[in-house]
Amino acid sequence: MSAATTETGPRLRREFEAIFGYPPLESFRAPGRVNLIGEHTDYNNGFVLPIAIDRAVHVAIGQRAQGRSDAQGRGTAAPARREESIRIVSDHRDERGERLAGQFTAEELVPGALQGWLSHPAGVVDEIAKTTGTAVGGIDLYIESTVPVGAGLSSSHALEVAVLIALDEVYGLGLDEREKVLLTQRAENDFVGAPTGIVDQAASVMTEAGHALFLDCRDLRTRQIPFDLDAEGLRLLVIDTRVSHSHSESGYGDRRRTCEEAAGILGAESLRELDETVDLGPLTGEQRKQVRHVLSENARVRATVELLEGHGGESRCIRGIGELLLASHDSLAHDYEVSCPELDTAVAAATSGGALGARMIGGGFGGSAIALVDSTRVDRVGEAVVAAFADHGYRAPDIFAVSAGEGAGRID
Repeated sequence: MSAATTETGPRLRREFEAIFGYPPLESFRAPGRVNLIGEHTDYNNGFVLPIAIDRAVHVAIGQRAQGRSDAQGRGTAAPARREESIRIVSDHRDERGERLAGQFTAEELVPGALQGWLSHPAGVVDEIAKTTGTAVGGIDLYIESTVPVGAGLSSSHALEVAVLIALDEVYGLGLDEREKVLLTQRAENDFVGAPTGIVDQAASVMTEAGHALFLDCRDLRTRQIPFDLDAEGLRLLVIDTRVSHSHSESGYGDRRRTCEEAAGILGAESLRELDETVDLGPLTGEQRKQVRHVLSENARVRATVELLEGHGGESRCIRGIGELLLASHDSLAHDYEVSCPELDTAVAAATSGGALGARMIGGGFGGSAIALVDSTRVDRVGEAVVAAFADHGYRAPDIFAVSAGEGAGRID
């Protein structure tokens, strides 16, 4: 257990008790993720290769005793409308400096009933009822997060996973890893209304520390792939452009529909059934470009895994994946068209500053890029990116290193 985790548990307990007036039962964490390679392949039943990062959503959960209905301490949660309500308080604050807070009951939940951050835990509660028949109520949650919001690091999925594993424990739902991944995906798709794939939830739930998760999105088969940056003197930098994005409001859904339509025209259930030799002649120009990205990206994921596992008798080599990262970004920018000027600038500047490879991550239209950097060149690369953003008149990016952390679990 890390020192940070050791300190997190007691702090969560103190904050929870100050807010709700009684001690929590337990605390849990769910990490954000960085997808090394394999972008927009997950909802096409393809391959992805994410890592869980050392930034996470933390949740302390309590179950109210009969008759306890008012929050105590700082008064940041309103009195419950009735005993069955779920009350949630976050460490994030609004423009007035007050903690974000909300409450709802399982019975009143329908898609669209709640907006913003609160829709994600609500979607989990709603999906638990649909999947297991369990009506969640009389529950209090205190949430802290170190995952930047809107940066493409899967903060919303980490929130969903953290809430789910907390409720799974308290209610004894007995969900296995696969069921947790699929339940949170349904919550995101059906309740929140974001047509995302499965990579983010799987990375948060299934990944082991020091490894990347090679995930086949068609059947959820996984393999843990060694990813020890320190052993090769490397760092993985996240470059948060601070251009926020939203899957439910962006062109993400349009591209998903285009891929599904193209697969149907080519006589396949999904683009996963096809390879790079398929004749794309029947497709429109837009469809051809998007299909070309998905097929080539699947090939890049497989090539990355081969390098990291040292197939063909070669030693394992993280350094060798840099060109694959750059090729992925080029495909995302020009074929799939989900980049933006800030992301392109981040990738170009990181590369010119000495990065071995770089690419945008996440759904696109903003968010973050990653750069694989020799540990001796971290400052040089960061300075190059900051200078390029200043030259273009962009808001200064947030740059930080991440490591391959462990998946979701209890905080002792």
